[in-house]
Amino acid sequence: MQVAITARKGRISKALRTQAEEGMERIGRILGRTARSSIIFSAQRHLQIVELNILSRSQKFAATGKGDSPDAALREAIAHAEHQAHRYRDRRIVNKRLPKEDKMLTAPPVTRSKSRVEPDQDVEGAKPARGKARASIAVHSFPASTAIVEPHIIKSSEAVALKPLTIEEAVKDAEFQDRDLLIFRTASGEMYALHRRRDGQMELVEIP
Repeated sequence: MQVAITARKGRISKALRTQAEEGMERIGRILGRTARSSIIFSAQRHLQIVELNILSRSQKFAATGKGDSPDAALREAIAHAEHQAHRYRDRRIVNKRLPKEDKMLTAPPVTRSKSRVEPDQDVEGAKPARGKARASIAVHSFPASTAIVEPHIIKSSEAVALKPLTIEEAVKDAEFQDRDLLIFRTASGEMYALHRRRDGQMELVEIP
């Protein structure tokens, strides 16, 4: 993976550069060697910030790490980006799987032998059939209506933003928190829902 490292304030040590390259190498094994990444080191007072952007063939990833030291912020950003890469790869694997109906094997039909001799037929040399009482067999009948299984619902309050956000801030916040749904309100009072589709793209829905 191609890695571009930039420091807005200060210099980047050799050990920190090696740590960044090793982390990007792990993510490159997940997304492919053609992916590109950029790492930006910055500082706000006593807080160190690392911004990480990854561009693959069909997806973009953004992660941010904060800490007291540059290496701690870098570890947090790499861990967040690696988690997003794993989720993206898992979604692609699930989408490529065949439906269950195509994988089910049908059993061959059971055929009965036609050489059975009826008791009323007179066959020369055949032994007389013994009188056996025929027993009735209970046949299982399926219900007319199938049982409906209710989905398991989990309540969550983290999907609602507590303060007004712009659309760009909402996208960054959803990527940073690694959430597939975020409901927020703009400063002008408009309400939106931001959710991630199955193809990985973020979709913005205006709530009337």
